[in-house]
Amino acid sequence: MKERERIRQRLIADPGVIATVVAAVREQVPAYAVLDDSRLNEVRAIAAWALDRLLQLWVTDGALTPADLRRFRGIAAARAADGRPVQAVLRAYRVAATVLTDEIAAATPPPGAPDAFALARMALTTLDTLSEEMATAYTATSDDLTADRDRALRLLLDDLIAGRHASLGALTDRAARLGGQLPDPYCLLVAEPADADGAEVTQETAAGLLSSLGGHGGGLAPLVTVRDSRAVLLLPAAAGASAPRALGERGLRGCAVSGESPDRIAVAYRLAADAMDTAPAHAHHPDRVLTDGDAQVLALLGGRPAAAPEQISRLILGPLRQPGRRHLMDALTTYLDTGSANAAARRLGLHPQSLRYRLRRIADLTARDPRDPWQRLTLDIARTIAH
Repeated sequence: MKERERIRQRLIADPGVIATVVAAVREQVPAYAVLDDSRLNEVRAIAAWALDRLLQLWVTDGALTPADLRRFRGIAAARAADGRPVQAVLRAYRVAATVLTDEIAAATPPPGAPDAFALARMALTTLDTLSEEMATAYTATSDDLTADRDRALRLLLDDLIAGRHASLGALTDRAARLGGQLPDPYCLLVAEPADADGAEVTQETAAGLLSSLGGHGGGLAPLVTVRDSRAVLLLPAAAGASAPRALGERGLRGCAVSGESPDRIAVAYRLAADAMDTAPAHAHHPDRVLTDGDAQVLALLGGRPAAAPEQISRLILGPLRQPGRRHLMDALTTYLDTGSANAAARRLGLHPQSLRYRLRRIADLTARDPRDPWQRLTLDIARTIAH
């Protein structure tokens, strides 16, 4: 027992042990890799308490007390409320137990065989008990949340855009429990008042916007929430086409991202939210919303991590990159270089009307009018990258 106590005191006194536990959990459990600083502080506090209790149980050959079980059940209930999957939570405890075992084995001198067997027995017994208790509490809390379906759907979208999920499979299972499936392909729309003096966006505002868009994803009730005073809606991709009209009717403007995969909805949200934060006023137009291409260009201009250059070129230029439309790409390049349709026509040896017709075709194919200042900038950046 003295050797066990010596090892316990050394580990408790070493802050590096908790750091190693948290780092291992974040590396091996995807749901923990995306947590922000406030939640990581909670993880560190729980890890410190659990480490201390496990070491005490090992030193005393003890077992979890009713107070311990109540605390573990409370942790499980909190994870159900914030959307972290129970499988991820239990895996985090297994990872932590493995790190603890490795730290004890690395002690100098290492524990003898009887102490090592006692450690293994304690770890297995404790993990088995807390797994059952936490799974039960998690399920009960999840059932309560599911009973309040509107709130459960809002929490689902909150968790999606925050990246609080273990895997695409876990998301699919959670959506199925709520009676449907996530839209795939999807459009993530972030909207805010077009006028700085506009009415504050509320949950009711967001729900009304979604209703006008006809958003209903694959049998799952509409997913809508409010984040940072903006409406956030998860729609089937086809519903995004009516976004400009619906936003305009309510005095809103927005950014719609649809090019990210279902397991990267958090990335789509960050792209859209950053675009809304940084887009100049002239980037917004009553007849269109910002798209993936605009968001990627803004990320590039702002020095934030963006897609590969060829991704920006694909999003902005789209069909113009096809070999059969080389004449349109030449018309765009010349127009951007000269600054006017007449000058571009002269350089290409075309009638000005022919050049203007090609510009209209470019606008039809890319949904970007080269005569609009912001859209011209995005086209210019994309063709520069393409070349």
